[in-house]
Amino acid sequence: MCPSCEPAAAANGNGASNGASNGANGSAKGKDANHDGFTAIESKVHKNVSPYQPVGDFLSNVSSFKIIESTLREGEQFANAFFDTAKKIEIAKALDDFGVDYIELTSPAASEQSRADCEAICKLGLKAKILTHIRCNMSDARLAVQTGVDGVDVVIGTSSYLMEHSHGKDMTYITNTAIEVINFVKSHNIEIRFSSEDSFRSSLVDLLSIYSTVDKIGVNRVGIADTVGCASPRQVYDLVRTLRGVVSCDIETHFHNDTGCAIANAYCALEAGATHVDTSVLGIGERNGITPLGGLMARMIAADRDYVISKYKLHKLKDLEDLVAQAVEVNIPFNNPVTGFCAFTHKAGIHAKAILNNPSTYEIINPSDFGLSRYVHFASRLTGWNAIKSRASQLNIEMTDEQYKQVTQKIKALADIRPIAIDDADSIIRAFHLGIKTGKEVELLPNMTAEEKALLAEKEASVTGKRALDEITEPAAKKVNNGA
Repeated sequence: MCPSCEPAAAANGNGASNGASNGANGSAKGKDANHDGFTAIESKVHKNVSPYQPVGDFLSNVSSFKIIESTLREGEQFANAFFDTAKKIEIAKALDDFGVDYIELTSPAASEQSRADCEAICKLGLKAKILTHIRCNMSDARLAVQTGVDGVDVVIGTSSYLMEHSHGKDMTYITNTAIEVINFVKSHNIEIRFSSEDSFRSSLVDLLSIYSTVDKIGVNRVGIADTVGCASPRQVYDLVRTLRGVVSCDIETHFHNDTGCAIANAYCALEAGATHVDTSVLGIGERNGITPLGGLMARMIAADRDYVISKYKLHKLKDLEDLVAQAVEVNIPFNNPVTGFCAFTHKAGIHAKAILNNPSTYEIINPSDFGLSRYVHFASRLTGWNAIKSRASQLNIEMTDEQYKQVTQKIKALADIRPIAIDDADSIIRAFHLGIKTGKEVELLPNMTAEEKALLAEKEASVTGKRALDEITEPAAKKVNNGA
């Protein structure tokens, strides 16, 4: 539990087939269609059972977790974030439509507009329960219960850093105040969660003592927060497992991503017995943010596809992320789980061949589960003839395997000279096929410069020479291997 950071602290399968791609012949489903230089592919269907499915554990909640979506609370703390009332309502409705269990809002004590926005969202009649996040004091609690929320999330710092430099209170004060606030909120018949802040730099004795106390007076959940992102998955597992033996209520978890462990930590927390995970769309939040909703969906669908698909409208994830990305003026990263530009793009020839035969060879997630398509990037020097054969089939062109190999060499030769687009590769395939049909040499790319033509001829001559040498040496090698 980061003991080096806290001198005073006590010691502390995817069973699903990847199936066939949706959106063959280059036509993705709407939102991911702009893959210039790539083509969506149609794949064979193969059943696949992963040998790496998680081992069952009676404490694990990998197949029964709930999401507390905090884009409208933690996400408001993102550097670029400014959500007016209309945008908050739009995001809240989108989150509700996606299927999140809870939507957490900024404290009504933060500002008058925050209070008004909280009341407005509470009146929408959403399926998701509406929570607000407050400090552990009676003033905030009184404001919160008046807004019409379904629950209140109470938090206070418990590490020596925060007790000394933030609120200046000791554990006795924290305990007494927590009891007062919890009893007040409970008297209004709404949910109550008590969370420590900076849990992983807090004394384990202090944590277990305060959690045991609030559990006995009837909180719905206790919360663990890795406020500075210092925790590792093993530390998370150990703390949650220990806490699971102390409290009978639900356990909520909140992980910051400063050291890149937020998704892994959330998953390990569920394995250890946690019940709820805080997320935000694209992970936006204070500093580097928290566990991203999409990233958690990717991790969880690999663990229990049936549960995730039955509960969340995964095909709406891309639109949800686009909505928030536009609101905070950021681009979705190229390597974003599921929705990143390259998430289901295959380029190397070996990969492409296997993907065409069985997508599960190089994918643990089926893009069609999210309403997306997989792509093969065949317009490159790394392409293989199986990918070119697949593309030719989409162009209604039929050749022999040997001819596919020959046109592949021409595409690779051009790609060694300069970057090529999908149109370039298609032109070469069509021109090569026309040359076969007419028996005449056809110019592969009319728009090539004289320098490019010279370089291409040099590359092709080099390939032809290598092929001739292979034809001489391979029979000789076979004779040696056969003992001749």
